[in-house]
Amino acid sequence: MPRNFWMVVCNPENFSITRQMGFTVQGLKAQHRRKVQRVEAGDRLLYYVSGIRCFTATATLTSGYFEEETQIWRNEGNSTWPYRMRIKPEIVLDEGQYIDANMLAHRLDYVRRWPPENWYMAFQGNLHLLPKRDFFLIEEEMKKLKLGREYRGEVFPEDEG
Repeated sequence: MPRNFWMVVCNPENFSITRQMGFTVQGLKAQHRRKVQRVEAGDRLLYYVSGIRCFTATATLTSGYFEEETQIWRNEGNSTWPYRMRIKPEIVLDEGQYIDANMLAHRLDYVRRWPPENWYMAFQGNLHLLPKRDFFLIEEEMKKLKLGREYRGEVFPEDEG
């Protein structure tokens, strides 16, 4: 069972770069060193693309973090992406399936500290630790879209006896 559930926030261009690389590696910004030091193999990632405010994919970490200076992702302001982790894709939505975060934000525990009309402010920055319940709620919606009618749903880990 994963220990942590993370949300990576990136712009459409940087998400596209990760997608083009087959969701095999993810970079994280330099200012998130303390959070990055907590990631470990088996943790889960959820992708939120800023600008379009959509949930787009999930992945599982296959390594802890390591440092690499080769530029892959486009810098956002002065931010570089020196921290890397190896990943494998789980659910990757097609562009027409992306989930508008406005549709789920009101159901997420993570955004409750912000006024409802400003929920998107909870997603500023590059890396966020999410409640497990929020991660699974979003991933379930992604599975329904990706797998269609043959998807029967899963039991949430906290519901297992």
